[in-house]
Amino acid sequence: MDWTGFPYFLAVARAGSLRGAAVVTGATHATVDRQVRALEAAFGAPLFHRTRSGMVLTPAGEALLPMAETAEDAVIGAQARLLGLDRQPKGVIRVSVPPVLAYTILPEILSGFSTRHPGIELQIGVTNRFEDLARLEADVSVRVAYEVTQDVVGRKVVQTGVGIYGARTYLDQHLPNAGPQGEGLDWVSWAENPDVARWITKTPYARARVHHMAREVVMQYQMIRGGMGFGYLPALMAARDPDLVEMPGTEVEPNRWIWLLLHSDLRRTARVRLFVDYLAEALVARKAEIAGRN
Repeated sequence: MDWTGFPYFLAVARAGSLRGAAVVTGATHATVDRQVRALEAAFGAPLFHRTRSGMVLTPAGEALLPMAETAEDAVIGAQARLLGLDRQPKGVIRVSVPPVLAYTILPEILSGFSTRHPGIELQIGVTNRFEDLARLEADVSVRVAYEVTQDVVGRKVVQTGVGIYGARTYLDQHLPNAGPQGEGLDWVSWAENPDVARWITKTPYARARVHHMAREVVMQYQMIRGGMGFGYLPALMAARDPDLVEMPGTEVEPNRWIWLLLHSDLRRTARVRLFVDYLAEALVARKAEIAGRN
């Protein structure tokens, strides 16, 4: 049997459409359709009902799905083990990093690593999405989280700090006329829900209104430094911007941890081990700045 069609079958089953599967596989719509039809011909049974709303598994497709997933896991496991046998400090490392680190301290750290190990190529993905290391979507994932429950090798490195900040010009203009609990001031928040409301009531600015929102922290930072209001930010971001100051009556608080995660089979790979060790050492060296204790 030609195994070429199995990844396309799995992609269609998971995405529910040929178009979605094409995005996942990086192939064209026509290629995905051709591969699926070839697999159906090999089995002598239709695997999908082709409907207006998308691709729906037939009984034959439902029967094949768990076996195809088992085969996929075996292939991925074999790939990871072979990568783990690599003892040479050269090659490619795919790294997933969150924006809060990508746009602050990581570029200088990565530059130092690249200078020391020119034979290693870094491919960086900037995302808040937690990459699936078990499926080798990334070799190393840098995450900011309280805990990590995924079955991977994890190193808990440095605890971050978070504070309430505003731009100097915003405070100069609005703070003198604000009420005793922040009346007349505007929060820049990540959402508007009961959890955020409870968080705000614990601050000296409980009566300031939630006026602007952004779910991405770099956007929140740009909005705050642009004078649209004040809000919570990682201390690391504020420490590097002289235009931002802590709101009066507030303190930097300990928050999530920076984790370095990798697939268990890759910890024996020379380039990955070198990278994770270097990154951990560099982050610890910047511990005070990350925690907001500068």
